[in-house]
Amino acid sequence: MTIRRLCAVLRVRGKAELLLVILFAAGFAALPVLALLPSLWGFTAAWAVTYLTDEALHARAPGFVRRLATLQLSRTMRFAVRTVMLLALADRMAAPDAVLVSGLAALSAHFLLVTMYSALHHAIRRRRVLPVIVRNLDMSGMEIPERPPAGLYRRFLRKLLHLDLAAHTGLIIALATGTWYAAYVGYAVTVGAAAAALTALLGRFRAVRLMPDRDAVIGEVNRRLDAYRPEVALYFSFAAVSRDFMYQVNMWIETLEQLDRRPVIVLRERASFRFLARTRLPVVCVPKADDLAELDLSGVQVVLYPGNAGKNVHMLRIAEAKHVFIGHGDSDKLASSNRVSKVYDEIWVAGRAGRDRYRRVRHAISDGAIVEVGRPQLAPVRSHTEHLPGPVPVVLYAPTWEGWSDDDCHTSLIPMGVPLIERLLAENVRIIYKPHPLTGKRSPEAAAADLAIRELLKHDDEKHAQKDTEKNTEKDAEAARGRLQEIRARLDEMSGRHEGDDAQQMRDARVPDGDGTAEWQELRDEWHRIFWASRSGARHHVILEQLPTLYECFNQADLLISDVSSVVADFVASLKPYVLTNAQDLSDEEFRAAYTTAGGAYLLDRACTRLPEILRSVREPLHDPMAPRRRALKEYVLGPDSPTSMERFNAAVNALADRSTAERAEDLLAPLA
Repeated sequence: MTIRRLCAVLRVRGKAELLLVILFAAGFAALPVLALLPSLWGFTAAWAVTYLTDEALHARAPGFVRRLATLQLSRTMRFAVRTVMLLALADRMAAPDAVLVSGLAALSAHFLLVTMYSALHHAIRRRRVLPVIVRNLDMSGMEIPERPPAGLYRRFLRKLLHLDLAAHTGLIIALATGTWYAAYVGYAVTVGAAAAALTALLGRFRAVRLMPDRDAVIGEVNRRLDAYRPEVALYFSFAAVSRDFMYQVNMWIETLEQLDRRPVIVLRERASFRFLARTRLPVVCVPKADDLAELDLSGVQVVLYPGNAGKNVHMLRIAEAKHVFIGHGDSDKLASSNRVSKVYDEIWVAGRAGRDRYRRVRHAISDGAIVEVGRPQLAPVRSHTEHLPGPVPVVLYAPTWEGWSDDDCHTSLIPMGVPLIERLLAENVRIIYKPHPLTGKRSPEAAAADLAIRELLKHDDEKHAQKDTEKNTEKDAEAARGRLQEIRARLDEMSGRHEGDDAQQMRDARVPDGDGTAEWQELRDEWHRIFWASRSGARHHVILEQLPTLYECFNQADLLISDVSSVVADFVASLKPYVLTNAQDLSDEEFRAAYTTAGGAYLLDRACTRLPEILRSVREPLHDPMAPRRRALKEYVLGPDSPTSMERFNAAVNALADRSTAERAEDLLAPLA
């Protein structure tokens, strides 16, 4: 098994994390051996290694730690193993019975107190779970107790288990010196500190009895919604919500904020709040269907769905509203013409290509229910006329992920990602590598290829490190990092995001002071400007975070290489050259016939033999035979430039809302006719 494959299986990234795993495993394997020998200093070294690597892996390789838990090797179990092995060492070293019995009693009491604390913490957390959570609605009318202090509440198990350090250290010192006073002191500190923590949390438990009940919470939320009177709802649900999926909602927020009608965002999973981007719009999170049914959304005229999910049926029950599938990007994938879309009143696509895509699926939906609204999100994408290429071409490689199944796998990472990067490096280009957020979630092969690409780019950067140092001093780089951190902190503050539980988020919910949009945009623009300027000496960039955005990467690139995905359709807006990977080595005619966005693309074979000729279109702009095709494809895929996409989207919302209102009025008058 190769190192890359092993890293993918163990859910670690790179050799450094793999080394931590090896040290961690070796330390635990050595504990029983060294305890039975016995070897005090050898045991102490292994004991320290297990502690330190355990903490490091929690910070650097959480995927590996989660995998341990599935094997019943949880954090608590690992702490128990260390304790048992230490007592075994003490017994082998002929420690007095009183020390052994006291140690067993103290450490057992410690674990009992941890168990009691966990039960009490669970009871508090359960009582602080609310049926509805909101943002940007004034909930000050509800009396909600403050969350317990972070020191008692957050990561409590980690803190409590580490109290055994006092007992362990005391016993090791006692074994080394032969004087047992240190052991008794350590035992007392461990048990006393755990008991004090439990007592402090017990005082906080009394406050949760003042939490409002379900009916009171839903009633107050309905009063706030009634005052706001939402007309449009963006509804989102996904079974495994994480940062990786929330882009489907976040990409629509700025569009919603520009509508004539009053929007509200309705989420179904609590984790959604953690990754929701900044918005001044009201947000309501309702995990249970029964609670959603209690919310007063009768005034909503149009419901927009960025994704197809089973829980969509809970919102589709509102018969008076019009339901629209807007998706999260136009692509040639089957997901962009799903027959499930028949359940919606309308489907909104960017351009005529989307309409034709649904036409090709039999019985999908009537042509009259398809509306072309453009892609309002693409406003930040600069045209090729505003872009001046540098002396070294910048290539953006943005592969899609491996899909939910092999039948829907369009990623180039597995069959050709690594050789593609190797060929690009040989061609002397700068690379921006931005993998799909879900890359490696299903396929270890994709995860291994992703890791290999990062290592290739890192190694190439290290080869040119001297030049980078000359162009960008460490002092300037440090100043840039500091300012970037300041901006990110302010952006996080403006986003309204925090890690509080349901009750704390409800307690902190309020109507935002002022718009804040101008400051938000200025800060994001400044962040991107500093980021690219401070890294102008770097040859390559691996982009894994939300910033820089995909569209900012578009603006930096001279050429895109990607797979069949909505990334390609969005890049068409720039009119810059782009490449579609043809990993199956279909004929050009077959590939272009199968995928609309291939109409303006250069096609790259699996062996990448066409790469030098493709790069010529960037190095010699006059030699770009696909340029006319890209211009024609842009309108076909994304619609006309005038009226703007935002104007068309807003008009579509208004028209459908008016239709909904008219039909409601007809229903009311029908019994009187």
